[in-house]
Amino acid sequence: MAVSHWLLTCVLFITDIAAQQQGCSVGNSEPSVYENNPPGYVLTTVHTDSGFTVTIDPTSQDAKFFTIQGSELQLTESVDYEVSPVLFLSLTLILPFLQSNSFDIVVTILNENDNSPVFKHTNLTQVVPEDTKVNATIIAREELTASDADLDTIFYELTTTVQDTEGYFAIKGVNNPELYLRRALNYDKFKQTTLLLYARDRPVGSSDITNTATATINILIEQSDTKPPWFLPCTFINTDNSICISSPYIGRVNISELSTEPLILEPGPIYAIDPDYTINERIVYSIVGGDTDKVFSVDADTGNLTMNKAVTSPDGFLLQVMATQVNNIQKYSVASVEIKVVNKSEHPPYFETKIYSGTAFVGLALRSFVFQAGDPSSPLMITAVDEDFPDKVNPNIEYYIKNSTDFIATKDGFILTNVVLQSPETVTMEAVGKDMVSLEEASTVIVVEVMQPAAVASSDKAYTAQDMAILGGTLAALLLLALVFLGVMIYKQYRKPVKYLIRKKFSKEISGGFQNQSYKKDSLPDVSSKQHETPENGSVQSMTHVLTPPAFPLPSSNAEEMNSPPEPSVASAITLDQEEEEEEVEETEPKREVKSILKTDRNMADDGYKAVWFQTSVDPEAGETVEVIEDNAVDSDDESDQDMQEKEEEEEEDYDKDDHRGLGLESSLPAVDLVVNKAHTDAVTDDSDLGWN
Repeated sequence: MAVSHWLLTCVLFITDIAAQQQGCSVGNSEPSVYENNPPGYVLTTVHTDSGFTVTIDPTSQDAKFFTIQGSELQLTESVDYEVSPVLFLSLTLILPFLQSNSFDIVVTILNENDNSPVFKHTNLTQVVPEDTKVNATIIAREELTASDADLDTIFYELTTTVQDTEGYFAIKGVNNPELYLRRALNYDKFKQTTLLLYARDRPVGSSDITNTATATINILIEQSDTKPPWFLPCTFINTDNSICISSPYIGRVNISELSTEPLILEPGPIYAIDPDYTINERIVYSIVGGDTDKVFSVDADTGNLTMNKAVTSPDGFLLQVMATQVNNIQKYSVASVEIKVVNKSEHPPYFETKIYSGTAFVGLALRSFVFQAGDPSSPLMITAVDEDFPDKVNPNIEYYIKNSTDFIATKDGFILTNVVLQSPETVTMEAVGKDMVSLEEASTVIVVEVMQPAAVASSDKAYTAQDMAILGGTLAALLLLALVFLGVMIYKQYRKPVKYLIRKKFSKEISGGFQNQSYKKDSLPDVSSKQHETPENGSVQSMTHVLTPPAFPLPSSNAEEMNSPPEPSVASAITLDQEEEEEEVEETEPKREVKSILKTDRNMADDGYKAVWFQTSVDPEAGETVEVIEDNAVDSDDESDQDMQEKEEEEEEDYDKDDHRGLGLESSLPAVDLVVNKAHTDAVTDDSDLGWN
């Protein structure tokens, strides 16, 4: 029962005044206590004067909850706020002379959070169609709202217990538990899930004592008719397996021949299914394109393709076959069927060898050859023949292994390993040769003996290609170092002869630019004007004449040349380079008669003739220039020639000492030519003055 708080306060106040005035007092006439109190809880104290007695009025509404022990007013049992939020008590005061008076006490019960929320249904199961629209309500709010006896505000939270189903369902808000669809469903991805709905009387994360209730919601996905038919076999092109694309069907017919049986197609007969397999709607087939002459027919129920008439043209066909659901024509798919027109095969292919025997080894890498048994150097090769071809070789035959995955067959019939063989064993398998045009097949048996390789059994170390490459690189580096060392040794051993040959080559190139061009042209230079030129101091100008004998005998060796005395008329030696150039000129010019160069008369008729001549008399009227060779000039020339010869001998001796092991350069060097240096004189008086006998 509810009593106005202010009214109770007034009543208690008046009663307390009356009681106190009559010899009784109460410590607190309006006590309060939390629910769930223990029995004996003291509410207040009651004091009476001498001669006064206080008792509990048994007619009070809640008298059973109270008792007076001495001067304490106590509760006899635990109280509950949700049952009685206020308790009323009447006390009777007995006065002297048997007179009595009464007053009331109101006890307020304080609420505690001692009750958990309660769901109307703690376990729910809901069937949800696959094609349910997003944001549609799955379970209404009224079915999921929880109640709380403490009248607290309820906070809700939804979680998922099944992996990969998060995010498909949600509630409207933390205080609104209405369940709705958040994402489109896919029956192929998951077919059911379990949700947990929590109801709390405090917010999530609160530090206060929180009471929680849980409801389990089971969601069952019901498949709907959402997908068109799929032709089989097909390949999925997305991760959720909702789209499957089929490859074209391929068939063959013989030209000018009518087949009464259903056509054999690759990779199989025409067949389509309803991917919504729990519904499994009926599917019908029809040809919708590519058959303008009505050559083919397709069975509406089975999809078998048959011929209506023979084909007379070698041109092929590309048919479009449609598969449609009976209940909904808008759910359909179209497949391509390629029909090739070929010549009839009279003979099927076959293997001349019924059993092939091969050998393989443990540990071989993938795609390694299987060798013929007894001949480890020859790969095992299977061959099917066809009598339809003159040489029995059908290029349309391809091979494959039918009942083993450890080996494969190439298009040409070689047998290869498909795995790394682990242990010795005997493998028996069936090999098939298939004519890809006529689709006819032949089969044979292959027996492969897997053995332990001898190299592995006899050696614990197997060298790889990488090891061989490292070894080859090391040997190449050592060879390069050896060649470098050999080159250094050769250079140290023969460096001086090489340097000499290089200097010789350079001297040849340099001297070649200072040759007498008049001599090369085989004509005598005009020196008449230069013979009269003299320096300003009046000294006689000297001239150098290059003498080139047409055929001068060479000495047999350098030693003979060095030991021979110098000729009085010869001043110095002609360089080696000049001699080589002179020899080249002689080879290109016509050969002339060899004549002596020692003449006393001058031959003016032959311009190409070269000689040294000596005039016996001087004709001043002739206007000829007379050159006088002084005796000291001759001596100087002799000394100069001798110094040059001694210098050459010293160089030759040094060269012989340094390279006595050498290359035989001394005997191979040509003889040294001679250069005559003549001083201009005023007159030549006698041949004996020049030392000529």
